[in-house]
Amino acid sequence: MTTKSLTTPPVGEAAFDGEALLARFEDATLPGRSFHHADHVRVVWEYLERFPPAEAQARFTAALRRYATANGAPEKYHETITLLYFFLIVERRERLGNGHPWEAFAAAAPDLLAWKNGLLERYYRPETLASELARRVFVLPDVGLAA
Repeated sequence: MTTKSLTTPPVGEAAFDGEALLARFEDATLPGRSFHHADHVRVVWEYLERFPPAEAQARFTAALRRYATANGAPEKYHETITLLYFFLIVERRERLGNGHPWEAFAAAAPDLLAWKNGLLERYYRPETLASELARRVFVLPDVGLAA
């Protein structure tokens, strides 16, 4: 699988290491048009390398909101999607075990790196994700549940 990513750049371009990626994400200097879904996953992974999950989640969501606002798109922040992926990344890291580099995690969890792969549809109905409520607060998964 090939994904666009700031951490796996085209040949001849330098990748951001974890520290540089987090620093540029937090100060919102990453180029917005180049910051793709796989980069979001990598940023979460980097936070989890440095902080316990609760602190990593608080730091990531706050920085993601700032990043979206700094790039002129605060409406792009979606609480349900953000937290679903965050906790799936936490779970996959735990299943893989400690001490694995990013590359090992990425190889073990390709479904988390692909944006358009149906992962969201496994958990949510389209109308749920499109709702204003799901944008503002985390909504529990609703696929397979009675309405």
